[in-house]
Amino acid sequence: MIPWEFLGEAVVPGGDTLRLTKRNDEFSIRTEGYELMNSRAHGSEEVLAKDGLQRLGGRSDCRILIGGLGMGYTLRAALDNAREDAAITVAELVPEVVEWNREHYGHLAGHPLKDPRVSVFVGDVGNAIKGEGPWDAILLDVDNGPDGLTRSGNDRLYSKRGLLSAKQNLTPGGILGVWSAHADPVFTKRLKECGFAVEEVHVKARLKRGGKHTLWFAKKTK
Repeated sequence: MIPWEFLGEAVVPGGDTLRLTKRNDEFSIRTEGYELMNSRAHGSEEVLAKDGLQRLGGRSDCRILIGGLGMGYTLRAALDNAREDAAITVAELVPEVVEWNREHYGHLAGHPLKDPRVSVFVGDVGNAIKGEGPWDAILLDVDNGPDGLTRSGNDRLYSKRGLLSAKQNLTPGGILGVWSAHADPVFTKRLKECGFAVEEVHVKARLKRGGKHTLWFAKKTK
């Protein structure tokens, strides 16, 4: 078996260490022995962006916030499904992840950071939600979803307070999309308690195979 090649390491602020490795044309980011993301499994992330933006009904001059750059697949799907007049901000907490995209694996998703519609916010997506809005869509592809893995600070994104902050910073009819590795009935209930109209969707990691991931599309109705 071909061994993994070590490419880089980064520390999540207040969290664990990320390790980027490569084997042939496959890239993997792991933390503490757990694979956080792999370049071969990104179907559900693409659905998050595609279906989330479709729920906006083709509105013009959209302002879209993506929480988590990762390997760029969510951003690529947003670009492919957004109008040419859209403005997309991707918030990434770890600066090295931005550099890895530019230096190592950006080609996998068609170099999304080179698109003129894209700007990068290096920092906590919670700060971008409050400080850079309002947004027509907020797409959270952060950590492991509401059941955080690498950073306990992400819990505040999915708390009632965090969800109400997202709602406050959405335009009327705006969409909050959330990706998760697991189903979470408590989180579904919390979204509804915050006044969102909620759709819960289950999608295979590679669309046709792999474990099922959960997506929530929460619409601001008032």
